[in-house]
Amino acid sequence: MSPREADELTIGELAERSGVPATALRFYERQGLLRSRRTPGNQRRYGHAAVGKVAFIRASRNAGVPVAMIGEVLGILPEGAAPTREFWIRAARCWSTHLDDRLSRLRRAREVFGGCASCGCLAFDRCALMKAGTGEPAGQGVDDGM
Repeated sequence: MSPREADELTIGELAERSGVPATALRFYERQGLLRSRRTPGNQRRYGHAAVGKVAFIRASRNAGVPVAMIGEVLGILPEGAAPTREFWIRAARCWSTHLDDRLSRLRRAREVFGGCASCGCLAFDRCALMKAGTGEPAGQGVDDGM
């Protein structure tokens, strides 16, 4: 084993250290969030900075940040570097507007759903809950009386 290989993690080791399944690590690679090098036997090897990146990805996903946005922010990080405290703060600033908008949408959805629960109509042509996310106007209220 070369000194380089001794300083790297296999996908199983990274999965064990991070608590993230190997399937998720492969997904992160396909999405460009994580990089590995391949050995002559085509096995993945990760630098130790990958542990910090996986933690960052996992925390970001748990906060509801889309994969594409995570990729944009990770693109700022130098290759082979783990996210620092300053990096996390910068990312949080980048995402605060997105997360605030998401919270607003969730609050509105909760209000609509609460109104629909009391109405119970679920009419495709006039129910705000049924029209949510379709791009159709939802009318004046939960049930616009049509």
